[in-house]
Amino acid sequence: MRTYNGWDELFEKEFSKPYFVQLKNFLVQEYATKRIYPPKKLMLNAFDNTSYDDVNVVILGQDPYYNPHQAMGMSFSVPEGVAPPKSLINIFSEIESELGSKANVVGGDLTPWAKQGVLLLNTVLTVEDGKPNSHKDKGWELFTDAVIKHLNNRQRGMVFMLWGRNAYAKKELITAPQHLVLTAAHPSPLSAYNGFFGCGHFTKANEFLAKQGRSIRW
Repeated sequence: MRTYNGWDELFEKEFSKPYFVQLKNFLVQEYATKRIYPPKKLMLNAFDNTSYDDVNVVILGQDPYYNPHQAMGMSFSVPEGVAPPKSLINIFSEIESELGSKANVVGGDLTPWAKQGVLLLNTVLTVEDGKPNSHKDKGWELFTDAVIKHLNNRQRGMVFMLWGRNAYAKKELITAPQHLVLTAAHPSPLSAYNGFFGCGHFTKANEFLAKQGRSIRW
């Protein structure tokens, strides 16, 4: 039986609910008949790379990259050897602007962040080739709501970075006072200049975590 990196209690509960059974049936059909991203085996990659106990920061985006070879099941990350998309380039620009140094990753693969406890989550975890938001309102939002609520109940304070309208909608789920919630425009070229650039999220996150003896090497 597969284990889920400390997420088992949540997953077992959600996987048995009617909405998730319906979502699973939808995805089986989609993967069988269309080009869907990320590859099926990477659908829950964010959780495979960041255990429940280790979460320090949640970066919440919209849905996966919808072009070939980019999506790898972690928000904004692309596999090694794939050129960083424009949204990720903007994220790296903000890091360099805030911290005065380049991002601590090679290429566009954000796995080093995930291994430090950065949960790279989207509100929707799959997408059809060339069709952004094509898997919206199919059930993923209920699942990622459950993830956010589950994390909200943790005693240890975490940072939630909510980027863009779809991510911002999750803000009401984060009610515990020990957490830091940061919101900004999505880093996509269409909106980055409307409040992502200059948001200071990476600095604010480390200032918050430093009080608990932790930090992220962005």
